[in-house]
Amino acid sequence: MKKKLFKNRVLYMAILLFSSFSCGKGENQEPYVPQLSIAIPTEGNSWFLRNVDTEQLESFDFKDFIWASSNDVLRTYFRVEKGGKLDIGIRCKVSSGTTELDATFNGETKRLTIDNTTNKVVFINSFDIPSAGYYYIDLKGIKKSSAVFAEINAVMLGNTATESGVNYVNEEYFYWGRRGPSVHLAYQVPTTANDIVYFYNEITVPEGNDVIGSYYMANGFKHGYFGIQVNSATERRVLFSVWSPYNTDNPGTIPADQRVILIAKGANVNTNDFGGEGSGGQSYLIYNWKAGNTYRFLLKGAPDGSNNTIYTAYFYAPEIGNWSLIASWKRPYSDNVFLQDLYSFLENFATNTGPIGRMAYYDNQWVYDTNGQWLEVISSKFTADQTARSNARLDFAGGLSGESRGFYLRNCGFFSDYSKLDESHTRTAKGTAPDINFGVLPSD
Repeated sequence: MKKKLFKNRVLYMAILLFSSFSCGKGENQEPYVPQLSIAIPTEGNSWFLRNVDTEQLESFDFKDFIWASSNDVLRTYFRVEKGGKLDIGIRCKVSSGTTELDATFNGETKRLTIDNTTNKVVFINSFDIPSAGYYYIDLKGIKKSSAVFAEINAVMLGNTATESGVNYVNEEYFYWGRRGPSVHLAYQVPTTANDIVYFYNEITVPEGNDVIGSYYMANGFKHGYFGIQVNSATERRVLFSVWSPYNTDNPGTIPADQRVILIAKGANVNTNDFGGEGSGGQSYLIYNWKAGNTYRFLLKGAPDGSNNTIYTAYFYAPEIGNWSLIASWKRPYSDNVFLQDLYSFLENFATNTGPIGRMAYYDNQWVYDTNGQWLEVISSKFTADQTARSNARLDFAGGLSGESRGFYLRNCGFFSDYSKLDESHTRTAKGTAPDINFGVLPSD
């Protein structure tokens, strides 16, 4: 028995020895050939991030950013529509010398060495993707010979996880894609309402969602919009704008008879012309509104009988405890209309904060009509802009809040579970109309 065991052991060792000579360093193994046929352009899909692992996250536009510090991470986002194997690489070059980068995807990091001075595809690794959704790859500079780490032209993808499609921002949407999708609620006014004179709404921005570049628009209407913004780290605004009937992006070209005329404005309110997305009159109050508090918005729209409509906006801050006038504007050639096409939206107007998520609750909507009755608005349709509809960015959501706070809107942040567009939602009626004495609202 012992002799047999000895002979078996000798045979086993002989097999191992033969194997080590015949294929011992993988000489006969076929090298892995990555599939990298899809190019994700970094200009429209990447941001430089600082303080990635802290709550003090800063984000910077990819374009014109100087990548010279190891504290800055280049993050590129993309969305795959199925799970499976995903090959990832980068198309890149250096101006001179050699650069070392750490590439991190789903918690796995690989050190890359780049010394090519013309664009070349560098394979990173192959990964198993569990499901459809948004993913990102981080590139962190380690060492460099030149002033900047590298020029990353594109992130390259391929293999089975891409077979059902990859969504990203293409050249046509670079600007809008960096801003992220805009989302809206189109309110469905009760059919029993007569002409609408007042529109009332409330917004609560949860703590941590007051991101720079956000416009939480409460009271939108056919000829303008009214809401709150985060304009910088030190400035926030209550903004009310009315479009001119003259179609132009340059307010300087508006004929005198088609200009929006200021009737009155509240204390410390600034007024000016605006352009770029239509033109008209703009009014704003610099006010440090706070996340977590609920703010109230009241908009009036009434014709003056001379083919004009007077639009007036009032703002209620719980920290102050009374209504404040923002402004009153006269819009000519308005066909003597009252308030029409009521809606809310959430948008990001700062391209550098496009990868940071934000949301808000929109609740307790009411209208007051020419019959002198308050009517509660409990239904809205969720919609989004062309950036969402073209699949350039799919990080959008909205509809009925699951927290009994009416409706909600959410965008940016590259979350994976987006909402279905063009669906209507109905909130629970509150049944108690706003207690507003119109006769004592401020007039100037």
